[in-house]
Amino acid sequence: MPATAVGSPTLSPLSPRIPTPPMRDADTTTPVKFTDSLSKALSKRRAQKLLRTTPVPASGLVDFSSNDYLGLATSGDLKEVFLQRLTAAHRGDNVQTGPGVSPMALGATGSRLLSGNSVQALELERFLADYHNAPSALLFNSGYDANLSLLSTLPEPQNGAIVYDEYVHASMHDGIKLGRARYRRAFKHNDVEDLARILDELLSPPPSSPSIGTLVTASSKPKGETVVVAVESLYSMDGDMAPLTEIVQLLATYGGRVVLIVDEAHSTGTIGPGGRGLVSALGLENQVFARLHTFGKAVGAHGAVVLGPPVLRDYLVNYARPLVYSTMTSPHALVAIACAFEHLLQHADVLQKRLSTLVQTFRREVGILPDGSYLLPSNTMIQGIVFPGNANVVTLCTLIQSRGFDVRPIRSPTVPIGTERVRVCLHANNTPEQIAALAVAVRWALSQMRAVASAPLMHPRL
Repeated sequence: MPATAVGSPTLSPLSPRIPTPPMRDADTTTPVKFTDSLSKALSKRRAQKLLRTTPVPASGLVDFSSNDYLGLATSGDLKEVFLQRLTAAHRGDNVQTGPGVSPMALGATGSRLLSGNSVQALELERFLADYHNAPSALLFNSGYDANLSLLSTLPEPQNGAIVYDEYVHASMHDGIKLGRARYRRAFKHNDVEDLARILDELLSPPPSSPSIGTLVTASSKPKGETVVVAVESLYSMDGDMAPLTEIVQLLATYGGRVVLIVDEAHSTGTIGPGGRGLVSALGLENQVFARLHTFGKAVGAHGAVVLGPPVLRDYLVNYARPLVYSTMTSPHALVAIACAFEHLLQHADVLQKRLSTLVQTFRREVGILPDGSYLLPSNTMIQGIVFPGNANVVTLCTLIQSRGFDVRPIRSPTVPIGTERVRVCLHANNTPEQIAALAVAVRWALSQMRAVASAPLMHPRL
């Protein structure tokens, strides 16, 4: 029997024989490296002033860019409570565990549907449901995962329809793209009349009418179909709020054929008693099918929760791929979320009042800006100084940063062309003196831009 080379595989008599591939002429062309095409795409972005990077925030700058609206992420008091709770959990205080079982693992160890579930997670969901006056709650690793789950699974697969505000977050857009809804329509931002027009087209088209855009005639649409409407309560780019009361009143006229999803990412903590959001502030909990609250902004932690009827929770557990195929949120993050909401229960109202006062201070200090720039009409902690042009707004931010203030540019296509802006995020732990100094820096930076401008500034349409 011939010797077998060391390390070479040995085929058993039952192993299929692998055919020898035919000989091919050598390729004489030099293929473009894949990395070259990636570099080309990045160069294009760089030339358009759209290149994104991951810089470490400069130390010493006053924070006017983060989503830490209430200052909880940097709160010494909250951090102390969190560490005490974490230490107690690791010791096993008030935690029932079996023999040899660690009270708290470092990681969740698996998907929620496998080994990642815990009593701690279930208790937190019950707490969050009660806190927000909702029937049930389901935790997610992020607001992005939660929106992806909701919008990709809820509309019916055949003739399902989804109508959404044109300014909803990218995570909602991505969920809609991945979803099964056949009809997808955007309505003009915060325009209830435009929403009504689209819903009328979807639900009450003339019997003999031809298709309207992506719509079909009434004869081919199933009776009783439900339309999903998706909005945000507080929009992250303009800082304005959705007319939720008017939207709810409109949807009620369609006899239960339309359900509403509200993303409360930026209103969590900052609006409503105890930071429960705009839906709770308006008393609309029973009129909204699903709410999404995130924990990575004003709550100062990480993750998100979807609130809604128990059937929605069960449905997402079965069909939401970001939930099914992701490792569960870590036990430490669950502790942080619980501590943050207990803190909100005691301090949210005071922090909100302080933040509201600072918003008024900012708008008073900045005032009317020079021609070519203007302040967006927002009465929330999200403020925007519009200065058209990607290159312009990047340079303006750099100048303001040089004066010690951390602000960031928002460029097109994230916002419409001609409305590029410096976004200013106010926080409850900012001071009136910091805001006054920021206003001085803004005016100085704009004067520098005008002095070096090679062409007249565009006057955007309001």
